[in-house]
Amino acid sequence: MRAYPELLDLSLTQIAKLIKRREVSPVEVVEATLARIADVDPKLSAFITVFDEQARQVARAAEMLIMAGHDLGPLHGVPIALKDNVATQGQRTTAGSKILADWLPAHDATVTSRLRRAGAVFVGKLNMHEFAWGGTSDNPHYGAVRNPWNTDRFPAGSSGGSGAAVAARACFGAIGTDTGGSIRLPAAVNGIVGIRPTYGRVSNHGIVPLAWSMDTAGPMTRTVEDCALMFGVLAGHDAADPVSARVPTHDYLARLNDGIKGLRIGMVPGYFFHHLQPAVHASVMAALKLLEGAGAEIVEVDIQNIHGNISAQLTIESAEPSTYHQRWLRERPGDYGADVRTLLEVGEMFLATHYLQAQRYRALLRHEFMQAFERVDIFLCPTLPFAATPLGAMAVVIENGVEEDMLSAIMQYTGVPSLTGLPALAVPCGFDADGLPIGMQLIGRPFDEATLFRVGAAYQALTDFHTQVPPI
Repeated sequence: MRAYPELLDLSLTQIAKLIKRREVSPVEVVEATLARIADVDPKLSAFITVFDEQARQVARAAEMLIMAGHDLGPLHGVPIALKDNVATQGQRTTAGSKILADWLPAHDATVTSRLRRAGAVFVGKLNMHEFAWGGTSDNPHYGAVRNPWNTDRFPAGSSGGSGAAVAARACFGAIGTDTGGSIRLPAAVNGIVGIRPTYGRVSNHGIVPLAWSMDTAGPMTRTVEDCALMFGVLAGHDAADPVSARVPTHDYLARLNDGIKGLRIGMVPGYFFHHLQPAVHASVMAALKLLEGAGAEIVEVDIQNIHGNISAQLTIESAEPSTYHQRWLRERPGDYGADVRTLLEVGEMFLATHYLQAQRYRALLRHEFMQAFERVDIFLCPTLPFAATPLGAMAVVIENGVEEDMLSAIMQYTGVPSLTGLPALAVPCGFDADGLPIGMQLIGRPFDEATLFRVGAAYQALTDFHTQVPPI
């Protein structure tokens, strides 16, 4: 029997193989995970609900099936956690809010049911920015999530609990949701991997919405291989989701180790490598050069209208949530945290002309990227322009000692895939002088997540940033 915490330093893929070969029991793995949650979550506030007894029961059932020769799928017996805006049948799903504090969904979200069918053991529901409307995961109802690399720093958001839990070895993988960057941002500052799928690739059915036209859900893991494995379980058409795409899926592991020789990586020099903290600039440029040395070709690309993306994103990501929350905002305004209530009130001030102009810009930006993909296979840029800020900070210093608003600064790079509906993979690529993780973002063609995984895997084969363990 392997000891805790040794089991938890294995990747999701490694633990799944050991379970399949009966070299380790699902019960052992779940018990080790629950022990880890008990150890670290008082310091992190990453979980809203922990499924102690249910997880143990499911683990025992998973072990009995394995011993009887039955394999449920690639996640059989593996501890997974869900962001708390993802519905779980009969179990509290709060969306990080007071308003839904007692909501017991009648049905699973589609991503929940797909993970169940693949054999996942759910160990809990993860803390988040209230209703996913914010980038800090400083939750007034369930506690501020903290970064496991330094608990005085933020974990980003809105999937901050997902990012912190995966990095802290409190689960082998987690589900996050991403509207303006809420998977990729926590992935970057917590030193893990996360993918925002192509819009429509993964079902949103049963997930509490933020902004309908940009919402996505995806896996957050410690390695690219793990992310690809989980993604294969989640991806695919869902008749219950009206925007779910009827596009064939792939075996996302099949070409993971094919290398990147001849692959064309695009960079937008006037935007993607502008206005960065020095450590972020150095780490992402070093990653670009490393990939070039592995055989990729670097191509400079001009995206003429890229500079308007933050304004357009904030317009859409303000108007659509305020539409969803309109009734609650009038009937229960005091039940919102101050920051989210303010954002929802501001969203009501936008005119229809503002929203429609933002949507017109969105179509233009997507067109420019689709034209650019005739010259390149992917784009590479930072995930965000700074490392984790102090907990509770509402401003950030990026360069020249000038303080900037956190919300707009945090969206500098993640807004591009959000607006265009393109897939984007966040991969750790370094650490700053304080030992805080730095991440890069790979942006791909629609429904070409397989290429992103291939590039990410090639990068991780050359580096060890993803193997580092936070000190918590």
